[in-house]
Amino acid sequence: MYSIDAKLLLISLLVKLGVAAALASSLARSVRFKRLLLSKERSRAETLKLLAWLCVPLMLGVWIRVRVPNFLAADLSLQTTALLGLLLGMRPAAIGGVLLALPAMGHHEWLALPVNVAVAVLFGTFRRFVDEEAIWSFSPLIDLSVYRWVRRTLRRPNLDRQISLLVLLTATQLAASLLARVEPRRYFELGSRNWLLQLAVCACTPVIVGIPLKIWNAIRIERKLEEQSRLLLEARLDALQRQINPHFLFNTLNSIASLVRSEPELAREMIVKLARILRTILRERDAFVPLEEELAFTDDYLDIEVVRFGEKLRVVKEISEEALPLEVPSMLLQPLIENSIKHGLEPRLNGGTVTLRGRVVGDTLLIEVEDDGVGIGPERSPATDSVAGDGMGIGMRNVRERLQVLYEGEGELEVVSRPGRGTRIRLLLPALTRQDVELRGVGLHGSVQPRTSVQTAGV
Repeated sequence: MYSIDAKLLLISLLVKLGVAAALASSLARSVRFKRLLLSKERSRAETLKLLAWLCVPLMLGVWIRVRVPNFLAADLSLQTTALLGLLLGMRPAAIGGVLLALPAMGHHEWLALPVNVAVAVLFGTFRRFVDEEAIWSFSPLIDLSVYRWVRRTLRRPNLDRQISLLVLLTATQLAASLLARVEPRRYFELGSRNWLLQLAVCACTPVIVGIPLKIWNAIRIERKLEEQSRLLLEARLDALQRQINPHFLFNTLNSIASLVRSEPELAREMIVKLARILRTILRERDAFVPLEEELAFTDDYLDIEVVRFGEKLRVVKEISEEALPLEVPSMLLQPLIENSIKHGLEPRLNGGTVTLRGRVVGDTLLIEVEDDGVGIGPERSPATDSVAGDGMGIGMRNVRERLQVLYEGEGELEVVSRPGRGTRIRLLLPALTRQDVELRGVGLHGSVQPRTSVQTAGV
């Protein structure tokens, strides 16, 4: 095999690089392969499936090299066995090496099997002594790796694992090429008596191993970023949900404090209702709940407010039956109702009415919280941020942020106010069922008893 023409050798090396890149890119498109490759723990069956994904097409490449004259580039058994040792460990790599050696042994290349097993043991052992990140970050850009290593070593001499892997791959290829020179009938590997061509062969092996690592590591990093984004989203949502609790508790305690001396029995009833609310709040709640459950939670709050205002506060519900099972963000309505009472009705001497509406329009769940209070003055225009900020309190701002987090721009909040005649807050949300929310990856909570379509809050 050492009589191979120089042009054919160089072309074979280039084609080897193309085969490695094409195969790695093709496998990276498979969701099942990515799941198997990036799993932190695999069963034996999953490991065998992963070996099949990698070895079966390359076994075909060895078979083509054996059967088709001068088509030498499809045989990547040495590099693939080394890659398996680095990614999967010694035993899976040995199994893969045996599989890749079978077509060669059918051509009487008996040394292919022991060489592949030895390569599996060598790189499987190397994997045990290095960090996983050192393997995934291995770069096929040899010149840059050597340059960085020289700079680091001159400043602070140390054993660089990247360079160690580079040297190990190069030395393994050199040893395999020398073995093919001594036993050309019993073992195949590209090589040349010209030291420049042999240097090219040895330099090609780290690149062939590095190309799949680079392609698959990009997917690995992307998945890590997606996981970090999901965790960040959950943390932000949890912070927003917790932001409501002290705000709501502070306002409710103020309501109770106003009745402690004048009407202690009513204050006691309000404390009981507040305890029920706090029990619900302190219980682990999911991001989405059915609208009927959300209405049940707001009833306790409204009962407290009705006790406080008496006949001056009236609550009307106009909720369609088809809207009740749809999923909405938990603790969504209470801040809006609180704003209507505090900023709309409380300034009026004769109180007023808060109306809750809910219906489905096409693929949209329309929810409205309307009051006939004092409205929003020019200094707190709905078109400005003051409505969601200091103008209407932390609750409205919280609702806006939660809609942005949970619906990613699909949920809308509109505020329409007529000074002296009232304010209407409209929520336009995607009509999500339980299955829709599960597809978004957000947990769900249990259901409650059905609600009637029109209710008036009372004690």
